[in-house]
Amino acid sequence: MRPNIETFLGCDAEFDEASAVLFGAPFDSTTSFRPGARFGPSAMRHESFGIETFSPYQNKDLTDCAVFDAGDLELCFGDPALALEDIEKTAAEIMDAGKLPVLLGGEHLVTLGSVRAAHKLFPDLHLIHFDAHADLRDDYLGARLSHACVMRRCHELLGDGHIHQFCIRSGEREEFEFAKRHTELRLFDFEGLEALCERLRLSGAPVYLSIDLDCLDPAVFPGTGTPEAGGVTFPELLRAILTAAQTEIAAADLNELAPMLDPSGVSTATACKVLRELLLALA
Repeated sequence: MRPNIETFLGCDAEFDEASAVLFGAPFDSTTSFRPGARFGPSAMRHESFGIETFSPYQNKDLTDCAVFDAGDLELCFGDPALALEDIEKTAAEIMDAGKLPVLLGGEHLVTLGSVRAAHKLFPDLHLIHFDAHADLRDDYLGARLSHACVMRRCHELLGDGHIHQFCIRSGEREEFEFAKRHTELRLFDFEGLEALCERLRLSGAPVYLSIDLDCLDPAVFPGTGTPEAGGVTFPELLRAILTAAQTEIAAADLNELAPMLDPSGVSTATACKVLRELLLALA
């Protein structure tokens, strides 16, 4: 008999033999609309057994990859700063071991902890960001550590020309004005991604890939805290992931599934499939 430890489907390698490490950050304390993303990582593990380990899109199987699932962190829900410290420490430990960290949120603020760790190891880090929202506010109701501010905090680390945003279709006017001066922001879809990734690949620049699942149209993915009409389809997101994976990925994350907001379970099943394809593309 074996201990009852639930992992994401096929991610049962030992840590020492793994090339990638999956870990969850079940945190949603700064969510501004509908909470519930803290339950995303555990829901994805539990529901992953409803899909196959094999991907006909990539002709690969998770059983042929070495992915270690470290489970979920126990985070301080009342203090975003402490939660980010724990996420950064875990991501740094994984990268120090020579492995690729793949973070499962949780709300999008959790990205900042992992980016901090990656930036310390890779000072020339670039960030590719898929999202419905610009997340470039300097503060949200006075709070500078908020899911609505995560890319602004990342910009303070990475600087101009290092943040590349796609599918954006929501934000305050000031956010879009900030993006014109400081980030590369593409509205509505993935136009320009292929050229960007080719440039980054040729330069050998390290890349952090952050995927907010609300880049998907809510007709496909309603189970998220702040749905925005007009998003992309699953095949479009898959092609974008495969394109980004051609660069030197240093770390990645997938966030903003709030499973109870879609009682049908379709959003969780979609998130599981996105994660499977992401892991296969990276690991």
